Amino acid sequence: MDLSSVFSLYGKVALITGASKGIGFGIAEIFAAAGAKVVISSRKQDVLEEQAIQLNSKGYEVTGIACNVGNMSELPLLVEKTVKKYGTIDILVNNAAVNPVFGPVHETTLEAFDKIMNVNVKAAFELCRLCYPHLRKSSAASVINISSIGGLTPEQGLGIYSVSKAALISLTKVFAKEWGDSKIRVNTICPGLIQTKFSEALWSNEKIMTMIIKQLAIKRAGTAEEIGAMALFLASSASSYTTGAILTADGGFTI
Repeated sequence: MDLSSVFSLYGKVALITGASKGIGFGIAEIFAAAGAKVVISSRKQDVLEEQAIQLNSKGYEVTGIACNVGNMSELPLLVEKTVKKYGTIDILVNNAAVNPVFGPVHETTLEAFDKIMNVNVKAAFELCRLCYPHLRKSSAASVINISSIGGLTPEQGLGIYSVSKAALISLTKVFAKEWGDSKIRVNTICPGLIQTKFSEALWSNEKIMTMIIKQLAIKRAGTAEEIGAMALFLASSASSYTTGAILTADGGFTI
């Protein structure tokens, strides 16, 4: 049995949001290494182009297309540009997320609430809708939503962020159930503490890290590459009978 083909994404087109750094970039690099044509997206075109050049220098096929996913009017153009460049979309990774507040939930403003829900939930919903006509034509369509362990159990100081990630998990299950007949698989990854810029306020704080490490079976923060490897499983034929799944990558935090 040739296992290399099981994890191959050769000929597939993947669109990844929030992909100029961190988890999104880690997923993009692994997908490209597996043979996919990858569109990385975030807000700044110049940063995306730098990252695309870095990946393409390794022999990969990567294109950067800027989009602020919190602005719903920009999402159709992101999908249109992706399809114009590569002809289709086989894999969608909803990774872009924001968390502009940290503290008691009752101190979260409506403005912050709306921003969190727009980026973390509404954008994922709308991108799924916009990509559906292309995904349904694919022979192996896969949608991967990047949630959080906060979506399973609310994290202290991250109240509405946790609510948004719980909503994303529910959204995953809804799409998985409704899109099964269209042969589109939809799954969620719930990372724990991953050492990226997004979570720097946590892992750079020695006191906080000491508290977190005590709760982990694997005594360290995770890496973006480890989330990328799990995403590869969900994007490839290795998970061809997996949909609606909620997979944790958290060092054992949720045991």
